Amino acid sequence: MNLFIDAFAWIFSPDRATGSLPLWEAIVQHLAFTFGSVAIAAIIAIPVGWLIGHTGRGRDFAVALSGAARAIPALGLVVLLWLVLGVTHKTEAAVASFVVLAIPSILAGAYAGFEAINRTTIDAGRAVGMTAWQVLWKIEVPLGLPLLIGGLRSATLQVVATVTIATYVGLGGLGFYILQGIPLRRFDQVLGASIVVIALALILDGMFALLQRVVVPHGVTARPARRLTPLRRPSVATS
Repeated sequence: MNLFIDAFAWIFSPDRATGSLPLWEAIVQHLAFTFGSVAIAAIIAIPVGWLIGHTGRGRDFAVALSGAARAIPALGLVVLLWLVLGVTHKTEAAVASFVVLAIPSILAGAYAGFEAINRTTIDAGRAVGMTAWQVLWKIEVPLGLPLLIGGLRSATLQVVATVTIATYVGLGGLGFYILQGIPLRRFDQVLGASIVVIALALILDGMFALLQRVVVPHGVTARPARRLTPLRRPSVATS
């Protein structure tokens, strides 16, 4: 318990606003790596996922590729790209690694969102004269958006936790305090930085969960109306 008290004391200490890397600056760097990597991954994965979901082609290849990408160790990939690209491109190496880790979840969310749509809905759109582009943007994209947001949510949580290893190649972020505190046996610092990472993950998870609810089309979330019992006509007594 004392260690947790020391960790929170470290987080809220006035010293965290000064030094070579203030805590607020480390948080900003951490979020910049996270959102930048997820944004790049989304630009790559969403069009590919929509194409797979719309045409129904290439799904097996996408599943295999996603599974292989998830099995890659993040730290090993960061170090490998850092050695390949050179020490002057450590930022690019780290971001490329995080992008590779984020793509599988976003790709799966993109094509799974289209596959979850009832085909009769798409057939109805085509029956009223919708073109392929109209079916895509007016039916498939809106109805598939909740699962896509779910994929972005999973990717963001994975990346925000993995960004801590960027410190191993000399970058900033909250991992700086963890890597610095281990050899110094500053366990309050290590735990404090870990708590901040967990707090960021919980906040981002809550934001995406709320967004996932908001983007669901109204007609999909509407509950069926309660069945009303018809009123009985009063019986008339006969003599």
